[in-house]
Amino acid sequence: MLGKIELKGMKFHAFHGCLKEEQLNGNDFLVDIEFQYDFEQAAIEDDLSKAVDYGIIYKIVAAQMEIRSDLLENLVWRIRTAVSEAFPQISGLHVKVFKPNPPVEGSVSYSSAEL
Repeated sequence: MLGKIELKGMKFHAFHGCLKEEQLNGNDFLVDIEFQYDFEQAAIEDDLSKAVDYGIIYKIVAAQMEIRSDLLENLVWRIRTAVSEAFPQISGLHVKVFKPNPPVEGSVSYSSAEL
């Protein structure tokens, strides 16, 4: 039974970006993750040990957010790689990182990168 799990709007304050201002003051970031896996046994037995523990996924994302990147592209790649390595049983992994109010000359709600 292939099912889908989503973790939406994980919020972090981090120091990613190319500009010195971003590296010193930081910014808020949002991370969305979606993936699929066969969770039939976890569902039938109601057993976390047979499931993909998304509390651990949150901790993986939080650890990656602590490692500064100049580019969102690098950050989203690192998060995706770390989650994939920790949980090889998942498929269809999709990671999106949002940077609200990016430092551009003009009004922009957010920038994002996704894999």
